[in-house]
Amino acid sequence: MPRELPQDPMIRQLVSQARQTRFSRRNVLQGMGIGAGALALAACAPSGSTAPTPAEDNSANDPTLVWGNWPAYLDEDDAGASPTLMRFEEETGIAVEYRVDVDDNNTFYGTIKDQLALGQYPGYDTFCLTEWMIARLIRFGYVQELDEANIPNKANLAPALLNPDFDPGRKLSLPWQNGFAGLAWDTEAFPKGLESVEDLWQPELKGKVTVLSELRDTMGILLLANGVDISSSDWGTEEYGEAIAVLEEHVTSGQIFGIKGNEYMQDFIAGDAIAGICWSGDITVLNAEVGYERFKFALPDTGGTLWGDTFVVPMGSTRKANAEALMNYYYEPEVAAEVAAWVNYITPVAGAAEAAAELFPEVAENQLIFPDEATLAQSHIFRTLNAADDQAFNNEFQRVSLGA
Repeated sequence: MPRELPQDPMIRQLVSQARQTRFSRRNVLQGMGIGAGALALAACAPSGSTAPTPAEDNSANDPTLVWGNWPAYLDEDDAGASPTLMRFEEETGIAVEYRVDVDDNNTFYGTIKDQLALGQYPGYDTFCLTEWMIARLIRFGYVQELDEANIPNKANLAPALLNPDFDPGRKLSLPWQNGFAGLAWDTEAFPKGLESVEDLWQPELKGKVTVLSELRDTMGILLLANGVDISSSDWGTEEYGEAIAVLEEHVTSGQIFGIKGNEYMQDFIAGDAIAGICWSGDITVLNAEVGYERFKFALPDTGGTLWGDTFVVPMGSTRKANAEALMNYYYEPEVAAEVAAWVNYITPVAGAAEAAAELFPEVAENQLIFPDEATLAQSHIFRTLNAADDQAFNNEFQRVSLGA
């Protein structure tokens, strides 16, 4: 049944207030990202290990849950609490500890990989990582199969997201949010803007360009600029080598000064960066910080990347049913619309756009939140890598990153 939400004016006030506070929330983990100096973690399972078995579920006797997620990724009020999460707790009786502990996939994985490999509780009952990392965890056998009987709202999952190559039918994972990586710039410092990846290499931008520490976003955009279809399997080390050479050239020359996680936003605010490869939702956060539309985002003429952050339940969790109840709740279209209005990323929930049209008409028209087919046609999903390519590509990317 449709969920009854607060009246529209109240919701509008919540979203407006929350947008003014979320940037400072994101800064809590500033500096904890992978940055330019971190080394890639191994892309293969620990040698000699065997796949762990799922812990016995004790949700019926333990109405608690620990959820790990990225900064600025859930609706908040001025006090830093989430109205949607508070309603979930009231309705279910499940107390949720929401921990903003993810700033970079590799860094977060490094903190829990030993427990995952042993099937021990890693400190979270569910967490949302980017799908390339989720594919790795599934390949290693580190996550539990979901009980669809506990997630009837899975029927609201957008059909295009139901059968990824790493988890056909979504038996082990469920999307949280999706988003684009593309080009962003400071309209005051660089008013002519960006249309192509080549525009980043203009002389007036030297030392003022930042790119993302997420390999699949930065390298995906560079590969697309070279004419590679990153969604297909018809490319490999040769094409990747050509793209990494472009990155290395501009790191070595000083054109690119930073390869960073979420902390790149501070560089834009400070004026240290005025252009770069960035995430779509962050631009709204930056504009909220300065109080006007100073920063812009666009997909390059050769295309941007489309990524997804996704729920899983680790093998060591004894509260899987509680996590499934949480997933089910956030797959109600009205709840998904409320979250989307705050985080400004693409909701995977079918029906959320219609709910948003009633609650937040201006959000429903935003192509970065509810993209139409034409916008989606400009975005591409980076194919799932096998273990050998994952390891080799990461090593090359980190080698170049060390010079930034």
